[in-house]
Amino acid sequence: MHHELSRDSKFITSYSQKEEMLLQETYIDSLMELVSDANENMGTVKCLADLFDGNGVINAEGETVFVFGDAGVGKSILLQKMQNLWARRELFPDAKFFFRFRCRTFSGFKKKETMSLKDLLFKYNCFPDGDQEEVFRYILRFPNTAIFTFDGFDEIHSDFDISRVPEISSPFDSTHPIVLLMHLLSGKLLEKSRKVLTARTGTEVQKNIVRKRVMLRGFTSDNLQKYTKMFFKDEAFQQLVSNHLRANPNLCSLCSVPLFCWIIFKSYEHFHSMYDSYQLPNCAITLTDIFLLIVEVYLNRSVKPCLVKKKARSQAECFQSRKEVLFALSRLAHNGIEKSCFVYGQDEVASLLSDQDLQLGFLRTAEEYSGCGDEATYEFFHLTLQSFFAAFFLVVDEDASNMELLKFFNECSLPEPRHASLNPIPCFRSKQTKKEDPFRNNEHLQFVNLFLCGLLSKPKEGLLRHLVSPITLKKKRTTLRQYLFRGVKLHLKILPRSKLGEFNRVQAMPNFIWMLRCISETQSQKVGKVVARGICADYIKLTFCNAHSADCSALSFVICHLRKRLALELDNNNINDYGVKQLIPCFSKLTVVRLSVNQITDLGVKVLSEELTKYNILTFLGLYNNLITDVGAKYVADIIEGCTKLKYLKIGCNKITSEGGKCLAHAIQKSKSIFDIGMWGNQIGDVGAKAFADAMRNHPSLTNLSLACNGISTDGGESIADALQENTSLRILWLTENKLNDEVAERFAEMLKINRTLKNLWLIRNEITFEGAMAFVEVLKENTVIEEICLHGNLIKPPDPNPLEDEGRIIYY
Repeated sequence: MHHELSRDSKFITSYSQKEEMLLQETYIDSLMELVSDANENMGTVKCLADLFDGNGVINAEGETVFVFGDAGVGKSILLQKMQNLWARRELFPDAKFFFRFRCRTFSGFKKKETMSLKDLLFKYNCFPDGDQEEVFRYILRFPNTAIFTFDGFDEIHSDFDISRVPEISSPFDSTHPIVLLMHLLSGKLLEKSRKVLTARTGTEVQKNIVRKRVMLRGFTSDNLQKYTKMFFKDEAFQQLVSNHLRANPNLCSLCSVPLFCWIIFKSYEHFHSMYDSYQLPNCAITLTDIFLLIVEVYLNRSVKPCLVKKKARSQAECFQSRKEVLFALSRLAHNGIEKSCFVYGQDEVASLLSDQDLQLGFLRTAEEYSGCGDEATYEFFHLTLQSFFAAFFLVVDEDASNMELLKFFNECSLPEPRHASLNPIPCFRSKQTKKEDPFRNNEHLQFVNLFLCGLLSKPKEGLLRHLVSPITLKKKRTTLRQYLFRGVKLHLKILPRSKLGEFNRVQAMPNFIWMLRCISETQSQKVGKVVARGICADYIKLTFCNAHSADCSALSFVICHLRKRLALELDNNNINDYGVKQLIPCFSKLTVVRLSVNQITDLGVKVLSEELTKYNILTFLGLYNNLITDVGAKYVADIIEGCTKLKYLKIGCNKITSEGGKCLAHAIQKSKSIFDIGMWGNQIGDVGAKAFADAMRNHPSLTNLSLACNGISTDGGESIADALQENTSLRILWLTENKLNDEVAERFAEMLKINRTLKNLWLIRNEITFEGAMAFVEVLKENTVIEEICLHGNLIKPPDPNPLEDEGRIIYY
């Protein structure tokens, strides 16, 4: 098994068969984030060995580590890396067995097909060298020595009803393979074995089987730099590519997804080798452009470089010369998408494509080891490529009706509204009688819609007019545009709304992100303006929508057409610095910018500083739980000084120390508008605390301040207490989880003899004892303004009788 896995995982075969790419020379880790059931950040996975440790466990009874992420983010390659490291005995040395499955395999079994667990392991994975029965009984006795990986849970497409099949209790009983899969994942079979399951974002997995949830976020800027150096061996060309990427935020955003990055780099590599001087355009590049590039690269594989060297052949000429093979590939892809089929038999492929066509590399063999000598099967090198060709078919097929053109939009739409008259194409749903697929994830259909918008955009007319008649192209573009106009209007109407203070807030769903992606892919300003007119709310909430940096380009495409100012909440996504750059066109409209939990570094904050201070309309800035250091804190200080209407700043859980704390405090001291500061979870220490003490002294507007979990001890605490004697604005102060002792408590008690505006003082989880608590009891006899002093989690051990019980405003338990 070690030998076989070492051989099979040595080369990357996910995207290309024409060249051998060593895994060791091409694999770069992407960001792996531990998340809760609510997709809240619980930390990061530093290395693959940590997948099975105790960090980030959300269900101790669960058996499966669930790894999920968007298309092309690197789920399959991560499993291949795991397999390779185990085969080389560099990972999980205590594991004797490693069983790898592709979930597509389970879609191929017939409804009445049954098998035992032993058959599943040894017929569809490997043959033991020794006696099968002996090996199987060893695995049953020591399941902890086995690791299982199941790749692509979203690619199981079956109407098989698991609930109608009786559960099996014996590993020797036969049942349907999908039941075996679910029992393995849940631990009903081979309990305590280690299991990793991957799927695309949005795939539903039973919560009771999941031990950990790990979200793949793609490449950070550091990952991208490493990948660039690894991919391009020539340092001069490496620098050329890096410079071009830095000058084009749109390309950088796309490069945060490893698959798209590989396509872009393959395009650079190919055109650089074909032509003396070539670089990708600096204009806005869409995802459709990226896939058109890789198709062009693959089509050019059949052309000898000497024939085109120094003579650039246009993309239109390339596509026109291989029109027949493009049509055949697109028909194959569309047929598969319609049937939720991702693996093709040899006869089906041979009826459309020649052996020479297969050599182009769009399809690869999909061999499933069963020991039965089955004929070869084929699949597109990535599911997203199949979606692209399916969309291409809908565009170039002269016979495709309007209903066929828009079919997948309907399948990805929101639930039917109460009033059927609101449905833009009601005839679609009335015919849907097929039972819903219990495993279905429709992201591949969303990509078909996105590519359809891109291919039917006006800029692609010059490319496609050689492949489909101009009349047909115009008719399809009109149909799509009319659908988008009506569909967007409907979508915006049914989004949930709520009042939030002065704002009329709309809670957008993940489907709203896909809608924006499609709108942006059209590159039609007219469509963008129509969407902007349909946004009635002045606050858009897009939290936990799995928005990526490239999605910020789609947001900007719409928001820049608004005639009013807007609040934008993008907390808990994957925006990063590239996304901040993509938002530049719409900062002139934004009064609220919330980008917490988004992997933003000092570079992103620098962009915010440069742009937000230009317009001076910002009232709320949220940057909680990012990667901001003291350098970024200086840029935030510039925002505080330059945005004179700023009231709220949330910058907790970053990497700010005393230097950054001093910069922020000095800026806050100058601000006459700041109302609420959230600085929890940094490390400003006593030096930073003293700077904040100076800032709050006689401050005219600062009302809420959190310096919780900042390493503040006696000196810093006493400075804050002294400053509050001269403050008449602060109402709420959080100093939770610091190092404050009885001396500080007594100084705060002295302060409360003078201060008559502070209402809430939180000193939770510090080092205050009963003596410090009693200092507050005495002062509260004369201070009737303060409403609450929270002291629980301290070192308070009251005697009996307990004098603290007589003062209800002190919470100590």
